[in-house]
Amino acid sequence: MKSFIELVEKKIKNNLQIDKIEIIDNTYKHLKHKSYNKDKLHLKIAIKSNFLKTLSKIEAHKKIMNILDEELKSKIHSLEIKIN
Repeated sequence: MKSFIELVEKKIKNNLQIDKIEIIDNTYKHLKHKSYNKDKLHLKIAIKSNFLKTLSKIEAHKKIMNILDEELKSKIHSLEIKIN
C-alpha cells in the first residue's frame, strides 16, 4: 500500500500549496470492525499549509476530498484530516 499512499501524497502536493504533509495508514486499528475490508484504507493526513489555513475548515476539507475523489470511491474507507 506504500505506493498508494505515495500517490495520495503526490496528488495533494501537485494540487495544493503545502509546506509539509504526513500520511498515516491506520487501517490496522480497524481489523476487527464489521465493515473491515482489506482493500480499503483508513488514512490520517496531517498537512501544514498557510494556504489551507486561510480557508474555513469545511472549505479546506472539501478541497482535499475533491482532489482524492477517485481514491475515496475506490481505496479509502476513512479519511481523517488535520490542517496546521
